[in-house]
Amino acid sequence: MSNIETGNLIYLIVLLAMVAGWFFMQSREGLNKTLQYAAVWAMIFIGGAAAVGLWQDISRDARVPQMTVAGSDQIIVPRARDGHYYLTAQINEAPIRFVVDTGATDMVLTQADAARAGVDLDSLAYLGRANTANGEVRTAFVRLDEVQLGRVVDRDVSAVVNEGQMEQSLLGMGYLQRWGRIEIAGGELILTR
Repeated sequence: MSNIETGNLIYLIVLLAMVAGWFFMQSREGLNKTLQYAAVWAMIFIGGAAAVGLWQDISRDARVPQMTVAGSDQIIVPRARDGHYYLTAQINEAPIRFVVDTGATDMVLTQADAARAGVDLDSLAYLGRANTANGEVRTAFVRLDEVQLGRVVDRDVSAVVNEGQMEQSLLGMGYLQRWGRIEIAGGELILTR
């Protein structure tokens, strides 16, 4: 710890000791009541510290843009705190949030995202198979009329709809290979046409 952090810690310990001492001196006879007050103040202190910590996380995430369009042929995506790259593409004019997954062979849509993009789920034939971390799942091949990422529009894009449970749609190599260059540098994913 640096000298400033050590100083702040000492200050907080002394302040806490003074508040606790005041409570004990204030009501020596009502020890039970004093302990109740001490518990309330401890909860307030812990809640305040948690709020400050969460606020810093929330404000840091709010300042980082999801993606930046650089020119007409480049997308820059910052790495999220969890180490993944997330972006939103317009699929048939519906905004769909993806996690970039270079280990995925295809663009994989959850059933909910496929429905939002206008895919008729009742007409899908789940004839394909995919091996995932959760085991084998069935998939249905679909053709998407339009995929727009930044200013780049692709038409007649192949994708699959996952029949199993998925939290997030995956932007796999089936779509990423349409970009001329995929680069990860300095905590950013850079897609260039």
